[in-house]
Amino acid sequence: MPKNPSQPFRAVIACGGTGGHLFPGLAVAEELKSRGCEVLLIVSEKSVDSLALEGYEHFRHERLPSVAMPSPLSPAFIRFLHRTWQSYNECRSLYRRFQPSVVLGMGGFASTAPLLAGRRLKLPTLIHESNAIPGRANLFAARFATRVLLGFAACEKLFPGRDCAVTGTPVRTSLATRIPREEALKRLGLRDDRLTLLVMGGSQGATGINEALFRSAAMLRDKQIIHLTGEKDDRLAIANYQREAIPHYVAPFHHDMQTLYSAADLVVARSGAASLSELSQFALPSILIPYPFAADDHQTDNAKIFVEAGAAVIQRQSDIQPETFAALIGNILDHPDRRAKMSDAAEKVLPRNAAVLVADEVVRGAQPSSL
Repeated sequence: MPKNPSQPFRAVIACGGTGGHLFPGLAVAEELKSRGCEVLLIVSEKSVDSLALEGYEHFRHERLPSVAMPSPLSPAFIRFLHRTWQSYNECRSLYRRFQPSVVLGMGGFASTAPLLAGRRLKLPTLIHESNAIPGRANLFAARFATRVLLGFAACEKLFPGRDCAVTGTPVRTSLATRIPREEALKRLGLRDDRLTLLVMGGSQGATGINEALFRSAAMLRDKQIIHLTGEKDDRLAIANYQREAIPHYVAPFHHDMQTLYSAADLVVARSGAASLSELSQFALPSILIPYPFAADDHQTDNAKIFVEAGAAVIQRQSDIQPETFAALIGNILDHPDRRAKMSDAAEKVLPRNAAVLVADEVVRGAQPSSL
């Protein structure tokens, strides 16, 4: 924390590695910037970080080498330690120049070195855990964090003895409000007389969802589809929907998620915490397909919270059959009352001002009298 009270409030947000860490971090950065804070984003060298940062050039950011922690018995563990030590030293050098007031880590091993460097310099350090089951990086970081912020209240019991606050998972300001459905569909070149399915796999693990839709497409000819395929399957998706004469909008990735969410009547998605927060923000009913290789199967626990609230239906990827999957989609889309109940539940399941709550905690933890 700056010793000089007149020094600007400066926050480091370590949020690289996946969209699930980066987008909530950007949301907090936007909120802090609106309060006059200076923000430094620390991200990874992954291509997903470069893609997600497009349009956020007004934020200073630094890239650090990082890698997920392998088994201590793996030969790759030596490389992990080397890159973590390299990142730690780079962070200490960065902090001496930037003079931060506080460090916030949004999860993942891309946050570990920035948090360690912050504690070494006696800075307040906070972590945000967005999932129902904490990741290994945050379980480790919680040992030296001054406060733990949570996306789901159910996660608090997994941080025994830690100072916790439930904030929800922040959503970017560009996703604050819905635009009229007709306008959104027009932007995408889609029809306003058909029900619209939005399909997205997140920054990781889209292939299983893509294949499920391709096999089911022949039974969805009376619908229209917005499909974010990830990097590999966009041409295959277009060919599938053209063959079945299904109106569609297909892209590997899309920055204007406000338009896509506003056009959608139902969403098929993974159940990463950041995606779920956005579905709640837009009050969208969903079919959730947890990423089967997620650590500790945490996406299933995330999805169960939405299912228990009545906001979603869960579908195991390994159990998907084209006929029953298409029938499930149709059963929700073709029954307005069911969609309305799921939409109402989705809107209420999570806090709607998470970015404000996290920013409040960051400011309170570092310099309560500075802003």
